[in-house]
Amino acid sequence: MTDFVQVSTATETREQAVQLAESVVRARLAAGAQVVGPVTSVFWHLGEFGTGEEWQLLLKTTAERYAALEEHLVAHHPWDKPEVVAVPITAGSPPYRRWVEASTAPNESQ
Repeated sequence: MTDFVQVSTATETREQAVQLAESVVRARLAAGAQVVGPVTSVFWHLGEFGTGEEWQLLLKTTAERYAALEEHLVAHHPWDKPEVVAVPITAGSPPYRRWVEASTAPNESQ
């Protein structure tokens, strides 16, 4: 069975998040994406404490496609060092898993 992951990143604006979502889904690096927000972030950055409003992007893909997805996100993200993390999807319905696999297969048509 293929391993599946949910990948997350965040952007400063909704438009940036939607643009990233569209680019990775069109490239078949993720089967689908949700843009969530705004969310409030609390963080340390450049040695200073801060808070800010961000838009979270959640992407579903296979573990096999993760490296290419991460590379794409880092290359197209508006931030120099964006957070790009993945957590395993430990369970999911068989039809959903098949959809993720088919949607992230290179050069496949729906």
